[in-house]
Amino acid sequence: MNIGTKVALAVAAAALCVAGAVGLLVHRITAADQLATARKDLDRQLLSASYDYAAGRKSPARLDPPDLPDAAARAVRRGVRVTYLDDTGARPVLWAATRVSDRTVLALSRSYGHETRDLAELDRTLVVTGAATTAVVALAGLALGVRLGRRAEAAARTAEDIAHGNLDARVSPDGKDEIARLAASMNAMADALGARLEAEHRVTADIAHELRTPVAAMVTAVGLLPPGPASDLVVGGTRKLQGLVEDVLEVARLDAQIAVLETEPRQVGAMARRAVTGLEGVELRVLSDTVVETDPRRVERVLSNLAANALRHGARPVEIEVDGPVVRVRDHGPGFPPDLLAILTTSGPQRFRTANSSSGTGLGLTIATGQTHLLGARLTFRNHPEGGAEVMLRLVVDEAGQRGVG
Repeated sequence: MNIGTKVALAVAAAALCVAGAVGLLVHRITAADQLATARKDLDRQLLSASYDYAAGRKSPARLDPPDLPDAAARAVRRGVRVTYLDDTGARPVLWAATRVSDRTVLALSRSYGHETRDLAELDRTLVVTGAATTAVVALAGLALGVRLGRRAEAAARTAEDIAHGNLDARVSPDGKDEIARLAASMNAMADALGARLEAEHRVTADIAHELRTPVAAMVTAVGLLPPGPASDLVVGGTRKLQGLVEDVLEVARLDAQIAVLETEPRQVGAMARRAVTGLEGVELRVLSDTVVETDPRRVERVLSNLAANALRHGARPVEIEVDGPVVRVRDHGPGFPPDLLAILTTSGPQRFRTANSSSGTGLGLTIATGQTHLLGARLTFRNHPEGGAEVMLRLVVDEAGQRGVG
């Protein structure tokens, strides 16, 4: 149930309670006033009849009426002049009685039906008026709730866009209430977050650019070292450092959105073979091949990153299966941890975060995801039912220009 419906129901319930309370109060006050007026009028008639009886004149009152209610009769015998409403029968009757001698009771009665009908008509009017008022107020509450709901929904959609990386999303503050303040605060938060991320990206790119030249010099220098275990260790570490710097530069270029696609028609199977060249423990299987219009360098970078990530974090053999425009990369390790898989399937890979923080920087999947987004393709992460982690790359295919390769 959205906020608009809740506000409308709350306003309608409040209006119904107020209308019911006012109607009940008006009913009770009117009923009491009617009865008091009728009692006073009949009591006055009873006094006039008593004077007529004492003077021996003819009176509309009756002596010792047999249908006088017992409660009224007992009160009169105690010497009290009473008025009494008898509503136990089919028709309500109002009595007035007094004692004119030790054993004689003088009483008047009249129908109370007119007052009862007037009160019933008042109740019907109150019900109709209350229902109409409740409906009008409920519609006003619905309009208010819908407006509040739309503004809250707009703020929620903007927050979701920001969470998915669209830092340019903003909410239009409307009014001066709490939702407007929330919108303004969300915009300020997005501005601060964007500025912070931009600063971080700039620092990362600057550091990578500054490191690129000395690292290249180191690679050249270690190539001059004499062969041996020590030099092999230095060469391996230097190449790893060079790869890390290149990865950081690639992430910086993706963040800056300055990458340019260079597309051409290529076979998916051929790109997969080039991507895994030199990687031990990788098995390539082509179920069906096809030609797609894409940037082959970026596709090969995505596949090589996925294969290298599977070798680093999973277990051999790593299987790459080409099925038309779909390429699946699966290892035989324990699979993605549940918390990491939840992040991958919702917000995507996060740089410098891996399943095992001691075995990598987490840039491989980040670069693969960025390149995939640039290509217009899609990555899907899951744990294979038979064990191991599986990543599926689905390339974009122009149906008119797709060509199968046997």
